[in-house]
Amino acid sequence: MMAEAKLIYPRYAVVRLRGIPTTPRDIARTLDLLRLRRKFTMVVVPGSPSIMGMIQEVNDWVTWGEIEADTLAEVLKKRGRIVGDKPLTLEYLKKWGWQSFEEVALAYVAGEIERLSCGRYYAREGQRPPCIPYLKPFFRLHPPRGGLNSVKLHFAAGGDLGYRGPLINDLIRRML
Repeated sequence: MMAEAKLIYPRYAVVRLRGIPTTPRDIARTLDLLRLRRKFTMVVVPGSPSIMGMIQEVNDWVTWGEIEADTLAEVLKKRGRIVGDKPLTLEYLKKWGWQSFEEVALAYVAGEIERLSCGRYYAREGQRPPCIPYLKPFFRLHPPRGGLNSVKLHFAAGGDLGYRGPLINDLIRRML
C-alpha cells in the first residue's frame, strides 16, 4: 500500500490596504473570514483552492503574493503576538521546541507545518507542536514607508491592489 502524497500549497501573504466604511457586506464577510478586519493587517495563508477563491473575491481590497521564509521570520520577530497581546519571543518559541524564528518560517514555507498558529495544543512528550501555540493568526503592520501608489488601481496598472508576486516581500519590509 502506497502512502498518499500530501499536497503542499504555496504560502501567500495577504495585506489589507483599503479601509472599512464603504466595504460591501459580502466582501466584509470574506475579509472577516480571512481575519483581515483592519487596514494594514496581514495574514499568511496556504494557496488552497478555497483560500484562493476568497482572495480573488476580495482582490480589490487587498494585495497578495508569495512570501519568502526570511520575510516571514522578520514578521514573526517584529510583529508576532501571542494571546494577551504579548510579543512573540525567542524564549517562548524555545519553550515549545522551536530553536529560532527562521526555523519556524522555513518549516511553514516548505510545508512541513500546515499552519502558523493554533489555539490549545497539548504538547506530547518529546514532540514539537505542528504550530506556534496561542500565536495570533494575523499581524498588525505599520503603513508603508514611502507611501502607496494608489489603493484604487491594481498592481499591474501602477497601483497597489491585487497580485504582486514575490514583490510582496518588499512591501512587507517597508511596513515592519
